[in-house]
Amino acid sequence: MVRAQALNKPIAGGKKAKKSSAAWGKGLVFPLLVIIIWQIVSSSGLVSVTVLPSPLQIVSTFYQLIISGVLLEHLQISIYRAAAGFLLGGGIALILGFLVGFSKQFESYLDPTMQMLRTIPSLAVTPLFILWFGFDELSKILLIAFASFFPLYVNTYNGIRSVDMKLFEVAQVLEFSRWKKVTKLILPSALGHILVGIRLSLGIAWLSLVVAELMGSSSGVGYMIMDARQFSQTDKVFVGIIIFGVVGKLTDSLVRLLEKKLLKWQTNFEGVE
Repeated sequence: MVRAQALNKPIAGGKKAKKSSAAWGKGLVFPLLVIIIWQIVSSSGLVSVTVLPSPLQIVSTFYQLIISGVLLEHLQISIYRAAAGFLLGGGIALILGFLVGFSKQFESYLDPTMQMLRTIPSLAVTPLFILWFGFDELSKILLIAFASFFPLYVNTYNGIRSVDMKLFEVAQVLEFSRWKKVTKLILPSALGHILVGIRLSLGIAWLSLVVAELMGSSSGVGYMIMDARQFSQTDKVFVGIIIFGVVGKLTDSLVRLLEKKLLKWQTNFEGVE
């Protein structure tokens, strides 16, 4: 019987790999269809190249920007800003989310203010950040941190408060210490919510990066897009937009992979075939 189970494991793994590759294949159908139609429309001359350059022209511009090193230079700066802002905002969000979720006292003092600040759009505080911190890196990083703070804060708080009360009763019977309650009960139960918050915060950080780099920046992918717009280099604008989309998707996929690793003990509905 043990031997049969061992033989079944590679088969199950093979099935998962086939399902994953099939999902990737299906996900590529629509983008490829759009690119083919786009190329046909551009090649026919129905639309001006300045308005809508062809995919082949965008690929050529992308290649030239990589060879020259311009794209990598701007991308490194953008990734640094997004990462720094996310780590700052996300780190504070995790701490406050845990404190407010775990303690009613902290909730009474902090949560009303957090919920009020959450409703303020990032664009509304952008002029204030410029007045306070100028156009330097600090204002951009703080703007990204401000925007990425709230999704992770709310999800961390909700994750802790969604822990089943019956588990706390069991923990009291087993005489768990406060630290043991946090590490063995609250954190595993709230981890799904926290990871969703991280995904949302990463997405918001990447979106806020565009706003940050459009406000008087002299480097970064957002600046490259604005500079290209001024000279009507639409193909270069598309390169910047695609870079934002690809990097955003990669970061989201990394967190989803982390979810599968850390939450593999959970059995959730995955949709109908």
